[in-house]
Amino acid sequence: MTRYPISYILPIKVSQVDDSRDLEGYLQWLSERVQVIAVDASAPDLFEQHATRWAVDVHVQPNPRFKTLNGKVWGVLSGLELAAHDFVIVADDDVRYDGRALSRINDLLHRAEIVRPQNYFRPVPWHAAWDTGRTLLNRISGGDWPGTLALRKSFLGSGYGRDSLFENLQMVRSVQASGGREYVARDLYVRRIPPTTRHFVSQRVRQAYDEWARPARFAWQLALLPALTLLALKGPATLPFVAVAVIGAAEAGRRQVGGRAYFPLAASLLAPLWLTERMFCAWLALATRLIFGGVRYHGAIIREPATSVRELRALQASDMEMAG
Repeated sequence: MTRYPISYILPIKVSQVDDSRDLEGYLQWLSERVQVIAVDASAPDLFEQHATRWAVDVHVQPNPRFKTLNGKVWGVLSGLELAAHDFVIVADDDVRYDGRALSRINDLLHRAEIVRPQNYFRPVPWHAAWDTGRTLLNRISGGDWPGTLALRKSFLGSGYGRDSLFENLQMVRSVQASGGREYVARDLYVRRIPPTTRHFVSQRVRQAYDEWARPARFAWQLALLPALTLLALKGPATLPFVAVAVIGAAEAGRRQVGGRAYFPLAASLLAPLWLTERMFCAWLALATRLIFGGVRYHGAIIREPATSVRELRALQASDMEMAG
């Protein structure tokens, strides 16, 4: 068994112990291969249960010094301070690495400063297949955004945007602002346990709001509704051809670098439905911004999904001047 010079940060907050996903067994397996840091924001009684049951190297509460509107960022920053290695994996509690993926991450971090793997769902209930349509379309347009990233801690500088909603994009941009290189590993597949249907539904507008950080994508998603409405009024017979084109694009994403072994054909067929959902949710996200000034996330209103690389570089230059 190989042990890798990697620190694995698990930011977590749960409302009850859930044995159905076997997180305890996964952490036992993982802690034999990497340093595991669980930053646990659960209630005190659950925290104590986790401390007894989890075989991890470090089990701590979030450090108040790093408190943020985004609880996940708070957990990650707290974990980074305790990481023994420069190579770091950040992963949600529904992510499940295997030995092959850990080995590949270790290799890739010698060539890039931040790595974006590819998640796939197992099992695949209907809402996971629906959401995989998004994954497939993203695979042909810059790569999908998984629930895990791997990075070299030394390239994150003093951290990353504490109150950012789209925290993975913010982390990538922060590393890039420090001169780091991103590698989108479309052939590195890491399993993810699907959310409950209720949680899936609750994330629709929030995920659409993330695209404020990428204005061009947000603009075309907003444009979809008026464009398709006009098309339906003037030439409704063309709508099936649009749907077929979207299915074809999703299938192209599914067929990239062995993707058919991980993504069901149903996900390609459902891609037009996901795109329909997104074109409505994009307008709801716009309304949320205009009416409330941001989107509600775990009890807080967060305005900015992520900071641009240009702004981050300016902030880093300003920090260096102040330090000098």
